[in-house]
Amino acid sequence: MDLALTEEQQLLKNTVRSFMEREAPKQTLVALQGSERGLEPGMWETAARVGWLGMLIPDEYGGSGGSLTDAAVLFEELGRGPLPGPFFSSAVLGALTVLEAGTEEQKRQLLPGVALGQTVLSVAVTDPNNSWGPVGVTMTPSRRGEAYLLNGAKTFVPDAVAATHVIVVVRTGAGLEDVSLLVVDTSARGVRTRLLPGFIGWQGELMLDDVELPASALLGGQENGGWTALESALEKATPLLCAYQVGGCQAVFELSVLYSQTRIQFGQAIGRFQRVQDHIIRLTNHLDSARWTTNEALWKLDSGRPARASVHMAKAVSSEAYLEACNAAHEVHAGIGSSQEYGLVKHTQMSRTLFHVLGDPKWHKRRMADALDW
Repeated sequence: MDLALTEEQQLLKNTVRSFMEREAPKQTLVALQGSERGLEPGMWETAARVGWLGMLIPDEYGGSGGSLTDAAVLFEELGRGPLPGPFFSSAVLGALTVLEAGTEEQKRQLLPGVALGQTVLSVAVTDPNNSWGPVGVTMTPSRRGEAYLLNGAKTFVPDAVAATHVIVVVRTGAGLEDVSLLVVDTSARGVRTRLLPGFIGWQGELMLDDVELPASALLGGQENGGWTALESALEKATPLLCAYQVGGCQAVFELSVLYSQTRIQFGQAIGRFQRVQDHIIRLTNHLDSARWTTNEALWKLDSGRPARASVHMAKAVSSEAYLEACNAAHEVHAGIGSSQEYGLVKHTQMSRTLFHVLGDPKWHKRRMADALDW
């Protein structure tokens, strides 16, 4: 298993890091916390222009058809910010869901716009008061002739306010996985979105009031095949969210090491104190565990090997690692770590949000056990 970056991947890494240093310094990221969309339009336009939004979209639909590892290089650098915005929800999970579930006509209708940044996708799975996964999908459409009629709400929808289209997971059959995917234009009559307070990951709520959708809104044109397609998209998308968390762990580690070397107490740098060293070692262990489990999952996916168990392990480990790395960093920093302007808090908030996105570690550990049950 060769995990070294290629020359092109190293160039991409350097380019994204330069972009982050120039366009997304600490003060800009702190200011974005008060925005509804979490991203400045100029940054989104730049990302589209240089091809970052089409990395996973094949050439015939306007993208560049890169590998998952290529995209992971991008997302690790974005996670160092952490830079918010619908990079993952649109260019990764949304695009992969359309590729897995959509008809040829639907792919040609949606994906070129995603690559250009003109179409912003999100995926709405979770119904209020329900768990992640197909068992929690209870929203059921009614029919008006050939059209679908949607009422109700979806919660914890990533980048709901920024999205131009949301792929809504609905129940269309009695079986556990008998769900379908409907594409909802957020500008349509009866559609409302709002930002859920307290979540730095720009989680939102999608509210649907007698929203009428044509039969063509059904991804794939066949009912009850939605979860199979979505699960296939999730298997590829999840390690990229893990890579974003790895980037967050790396940034938190660097902040902590630098502070331990420059903060003087009792006449010496606090990094010389054993308890501070213990916290940094704990942080290092979490960073390494997240990085290597994520890299293994990406390697298996890109090389065509069975990867389901590794993907679930990567998400469980990375979510716990990012949260615990932030906890250790606050132990190193003490009071200054709670200052918004310092920058550690935004990682702490993001780690708490991403802990549950696409399923929490407990859910993924159960799925990993299922995948390993021969």
